[in-house]
Amino acid sequence: MSCCKLFNRSSRMLLAGGLLSLLAACSSVPAPPPGPPPDTVRADIERRIPASTADRSGWAADIQTAFAAQRLNPNPENICAVLAVIEQESGYRANPEVPDLPRVARREIDRRAASMHVPKLLVDAGLKIDASDGRSYAEHLARVRTERDLSQLYEEIIGRVPLGQRLFAGKNPVQTGGAMQVGIPFAQAHAQGYPYPLSDSIRDEVFTRRGGLYFGILHLLGYQTPYTQKVHRFADYNAGWYASRNAAFQNAVSVASTVALALDGDVLAPGAPMDKPGQTERAVRQLGPQLGMDDAALRRALQQADQLEFSSSDLHERVFALAEARAGKSLPRAVIPGIRLDSPKITRELTTEWFANRVDGRYRQCLQR
Repeated sequence: MSCCKLFNRSSRMLLAGGLLSLLAACSSVPAPPPGPPPDTVRADIERRIPASTADRSGWAADIQTAFAAQRLNPNPENICAVLAVIEQESGYRANPEVPDLPRVARREIDRRAASMHVPKLLVDAGLKIDASDGRSYAEHLARVRTERDLSQLYEEIIGRVPLGQRLFAGKNPVQTGGAMQVGIPFAQAHAQGYPYPLSDSIRDEVFTRRGGLYFGILHLLGYQTPYTQKVHRFADYNAGWYASRNAAFQNAVSVASTVALALDGDVLAPGAPMDKPGQTERAVRQLGPQLGMDDAALRRALQQADQLEFSSSDLHERVFALAEARAGKSLPRAVIPGIRLDSPKITRELTTEWFANRVDGRYRQCLQR
């Protein structure tokens, strides 16, 4: 019950001053946790940003605003984690250019068309249609330099060209953007609390410095983890929340069941029916009698793998107990997922481990600055 509803007839003898104070307390917003003043935080951020960066004070201000809006601790570890991701993903460019983007984009269009058996001649004809400014979409495509350019072009193609709807199923293929290359679907799903007025859409905000930083910081630091090393949080930034914790769980399942598993952090196959479980779930079911859990209970437990509480769940603890008894030693509770990165923008073989270690190296350098 709210404190504002605790008054009865006997309470009317309260002194007016005390009553007013209590009512004020009920309606007030909780005070933010104590911490350094904003100008001190901005100064600390700015001095850790490489000296060659343009508008260091502007970057520092946007980062400090994101920390304050999300009520994050602006300690050196969190600041340097953010700066390390920015440096790795964009080199402090709010809307970075992508090398050879027109060719990459056209190749992706052709790939989608081929998968749907759409003739190349039909694709060429669709791109010859004039955009809203009178130039053809092919001309626009030849001039794109950034993901923001390409995203805006795709939005118009999807909205105006029937072939665009067919190729892209009404969904813009540009799914990441900004200084931290944050996922646009993630930003759209976590838009509540965004501290800036929207000039257009959340998608467009991701390509601004303030928006890219806000949502990138939220993705990096906006959840609690059981980790003791930042490198696993960096791996999660690339592979998804709790991917490192879940890859360690997969490793324990593999040890306990002797079934070889891909340690990718995905413990449930998306949308898998009960009679067709994914690889990890099948291995867990083999342990069901030893775990004292039936298939339905195991499915319910695995559905919590996107939450912190899974780390202390009965399933998690029992699987590790079985695995460590078999291995005769303790097993790690966090493992960098073994994922090969796949994107039209990537021209060489990269992995989540490569990404996490690169960012971790930049993080350590920042702490020394």
